[in-house]
Amino acid sequence: MDQPQVPAALTPVASNERIQALDVVRGFALIGILLMNVEFFNRATAAIGSGMQTGLSGANFWVSYFVQYFVVGKFWTIFSLLFGMGFAVMLTRAERAGRSFLVPYMRRIAALAVFGALHHIFFFSGDILFSYAVAASALLIVLYGRAKWILLAIVLCIGGGFIPGMDWMFGTAGGLAYFGFVAWWLRGEQRMWYFGKPLAVSFVFMLAGTLGLIGGAVCWFLPDMPPPARFGLPLAGAALVTLGLLTRNYHADRPARSWRIGVGLYCFSFFMMTGAGASMYFFPEKPPVVATKEQAEKQKKQAAERAKNLKEREERIKKETEVLTKGSFADAASLRAKNFVEDAPGQVGFATILIAMFLIGTWFVRSGIMEKAQAHLPLFRKLAMFGLPIGIGMGLLGSTIAMHAIPGSRGADGFQLASGLQMLGNLPASLGYVSLVIVMLYSASPLNKVSVLAPFGRMALTNYLTQSVVASTFFFGYGFGNWGISRVDQMLFVVALAAVQIVFSHGWLSRFRYGPMEWLWRAITYWQIPPMRIGAPAAATVVVKAA
Repeated sequence: MDQPQVPAALTPVASNERIQALDVVRGFALIGILLMNVEFFNRATAAIGSGMQTGLSGANFWVSYFVQYFVVGKFWTIFSLLFGMGFAVMLTRAERAGRSFLVPYMRRIAALAVFGALHHIFFFSGDILFSYAVAASALLIVLYGRAKWILLAIVLCIGGGFIPGMDWMFGTAGGLAYFGFVAWWLRGEQRMWYFGKPLAVSFVFMLAGTLGLIGGAVCWFLPDMPPPARFGLPLAGAALVTLGLLTRNYHADRPARSWRIGVGLYCFSFFMMTGAGASMYFFPEKPPVVATKEQAEKQKKQAAERAKNLKEREERIKKETEVLTKGSFADAASLRAKNFVEDAPGQVGFATILIAMFLIGTWFVRSGIMEKAQAHLPLFRKLAMFGLPIGIGMGLLGSTIAMHAIPGSRGADGFQLASGLQMLGNLPASLGYVSLVIVMLYSASPLNKVSVLAPFGRMALTNYLTQSVVASTFFFGYGFGNWGISRVDQMLFVVALAAVQIVFSHGWLSRFRYGPMEWLWRAITYWQIPPMRIGAPAAATVVVKAA
């Protein structure tokens, strides 16, 4: 009698099963992350998002300008794409093995959240790992969440928000509602019901968008219309029309849903940010010549709120700078732990952006493009050819408007407009960078030596955390105290550290299967002890079997 076929065990990826292009792109992205992060080992992380540091000149200015417009924002989006790709690789292998995917992946997320929290508290407040863990949880909701449980979670969060000190749960409820909508959009049949008849969501988006465009055009001819109506309506209209186009033929083109919704969600968010910034820049709000008592009171209240927020931000920057330059390791860890507790609930908001990049990355793997990258070189050439000039160009255009925020300007300085343009450009730029690296990898020229980054990328988690350990020791006051060195010297630090890590990664992986942190992460994910040394016996599974 035939025995039932036993599904193959879900185990870590063997070396010969790895997609080399992913490792090379990870290595490339690690260098970009270090280029970006090194500034905030010399500057308070509370200043992240405020643009270029003021007062720079000469080579320091141009180094900062290069990093701001060719690096910042491009590489966390690349890592987000890679995270989505890694998710899809693990899911695909689980399907082929006939094994459950969710339990190992939830362990993987939990481990990443712990790594991120410890990294944030003990080494660097600019950690991205915890953000990815939150967004990965959101990705599971989008792909596997059931409507009744999502609704129950939303209700519980709303109820919890009324508890004193728990108002952050309202934001979590909003995030869950957003993820539930994305889940419906991605997994549903994209139909709404109107008087008993199906109505395509794409039609609803395009109709609403067209009305917004028409309304915005009308507003331009009405002198008394406020600037938000003149800019907000047409921009929202353009964004909705774009969503409608991306949603068109959804029912017939199910495999393309993830990239369509990813692009749509990312662009919609930053279209709105850019439109609001344009409104405040070109039509700054002017106080009425003769203000009523209510208007005067409102303006006074708004001014007091802005002054309070600005003071809190300046105090946070001052406190962080003082602790990291003069305090002990315990002082720094205590401050970062406090900030972590305050900032962690806000990661749900960031996850709404990360989820878009995850979905695009998932599509690249599930479509077979990354697994057969060489066969898709024409696509990568086009993405590099158009993505890089368009994406970087949008950031450079923004730099002609504003390069840093002016406190208290309420957007009239143009920085929100410039930031919106740069954020919009980050998506095509990141796709362009990824594509450029892949084209180089498979070229017949010496450019294919970019493959030297593969071992560096295979040890991405180890190398990322090591960068923070080394940089915090080198720059902070409780270490060697080199805080505040010039931007040029910071770049020399990046070159030296990256070179050492690349050489070390080659040496380590010539003897071992995984980097140290990759080994630990895999052990937790698969609940096995993977063999570390090359040629070591098979892994021992950590399970308890019934007698």
